[in-house]
Amino acid sequence: MAAFDKVTAVRFFRAVRNLANSEVGSRAKVMFAALFALLLAINGMNVLNSYVGRDFMTAIANRNKAEFVRQALLYIGVFAGSTIFSVVLRFAEERLGVLWREFVTRRAIELYLAEGNYYRLETTEELQNPDQRIAEDLRAFTVTTMSFVLMVLNSSFTILAFSGVLWSISPMLFGLAVLYAACGSYVTIVLGRPLINLNYDQLDKEANFRSALIHVRQNAESVLLAGRESGLRARLLKRLDDLVTNFRKMTSINRNVSFFTTGYNWMIQIIPALIVAPAFINREIEFGVIGQSAMAFATLVAAFSLIITQYQSISNFSAVLARLNSLFDALERKLPAADAGIDLSEDDERVAYEQLNLLSAQDGHSLLENLSISIPFGSRVLISGSNEAAKVALFRATAGVSTSGKGRIIRPGAEDLLFLAERPYLPPGSLRDVLLRKRREHSVTDEQIKSVLHELDLDPVLDRAGGLNVERDWGALLSLGEQQILAFIHVLLAAPRFVFLDRAGTALDSGLVRKILKMLSENGIGFMNIGEIGDAENLYNAILEIHDRGDWTWRKIGIDVGGAEV
Repeated sequence: MAAFDKVTAVRFFRAVRNLANSEVGSRAKVMFAALFALLLAINGMNVLNSYVGRDFMTAIANRNKAEFVRQALLYIGVFAGSTIFSVVLRFAEERLGVLWREFVTRRAIELYLAEGNYYRLETTEELQNPDQRIAEDLRAFTVTTMSFVLMVLNSSFTILAFSGVLWSISPMLFGLAVLYAACGSYVTIVLGRPLINLNYDQLDKEANFRSALIHVRQNAESVLLAGRESGLRARLLKRLDDLVTNFRKMTSINRNVSFFTTGYNWMIQIIPALIVAPAFINREIEFGVIGQSAMAFATLVAAFSLIITQYQSISNFSAVLARLNSLFDALERKLPAADAGIDLSEDDERVAYEQLNLLSAQDGHSLLENLSISIPFGSRVLISGSNEAAKVALFRATAGVSTSGKGRIIRPGAEDLLFLAERPYLPPGSLRDVLLRKRREHSVTDEQIKSVLHELDLDPVLDRAGGLNVERDWGALLSLGEQQILAFIHVLLAAPRFVFLDRAGTALDSGLVRKILKMLSENGIGFMNIGEIGDAENLYNAILEIHDRGDWTWRKIGIDVGGAEV
């Protein structure tokens, strides 16, 4: 539900409080105080402008040349002051908006990447388009909030400043302004209420359409080779139809609201003259008072009519608030353990499984039964057998990915254990970013990187990349085999105690795989590799074979190639 309810209001005020109490809170408070002072100054200039304008028009009506020149100079001075205050106000508003957006977006990114939240949200589909909410909705939230806060403050100051002006001209005109704005606000809310949910849906439909387009771009070669354009075309057109249908509903509501608000705004121009003009005709007031009353009435009604003039923006803002409420609720929800029955604990010297049982996520049948082994530092283990599902489940469970089962897994901490999937992930950035682990950028020299690349015959990749510091799209630039080699080099340079390999080197020839595994062993990196018996078997000192029924066998080989024997 996208309506602005109590929960959303609490979230809004919490966001404001978080900014005020943050490390940038003092700067934000100073900037907001400056905005407050500028708003007071601008409203003071507006009141002064109404009186100068009144006297200016009266001087024209009286054909008083000297007074006309004096009031014209005052008019120019008021305009100049108002211009300066307005420009500085806009500048300060944008700077405070940027400061707030940076703070809240940094916090959202930290939460999104913490404890596997990004993976959970993607696999459980409990929240649509979190990326769009972080990038676009947070921008809209901070920018629009600043705009609305300033509009509310400005309207409040305007009401205080011009109520006296309009009352002094005509108490009846003042009462009419209040009644006119109240009735207009009520009718606008009734006509435009459906826009809140429609705006909420539109944001998701636009994001879904964009994500489908991104999918085509990211998988361009695969789509071309598979000839799947027709299915993707239908998918894109379906999402386009969804967003167009929703948008048409929005335009229909906007049309109805616009019919009312346009007429409402036109009437503002004539009402003051209808009330005040008879007094001028009867010579009870000066001519300039007509213009002053029109300005004061329009300004006061506009201040009272904030809901009318900004309803479409308010409805969109309510949708954004509700989406962000859902985002932070999802991000702040504690991520459950990989499975309630699987206990994960840390030990820097070994990987061990104690009474580990793994179950199929599809039908719950047993994949692996009562696995109990201990693999000490420096060991090299081949995980083989015909039970592919069990091997994949063991890889995922060891990595801490949610897996059904029970038992205990003991493993090193994140710094000492890496996982390398069959299709490796190469992060966007330069070749240096791909190869070096965070916090090791300064401990590995360029010469070391180039030496390993040369040893594995990847000098052409270095040339194609344009050096170590040029950002590239690695999926488009490199073959799968080259990506796998770079992933291995990343492991070598990261130097963990253990690495768990899922069918490592499937796109490489056996000689190169053997060379890489030897390099791991020579660098003191123990490894577990999912493969088949016969895959350079003499590189291992133990084999774990998992059979179809979930039973397993453990066999020591005893051939030492630089690591400890299991």
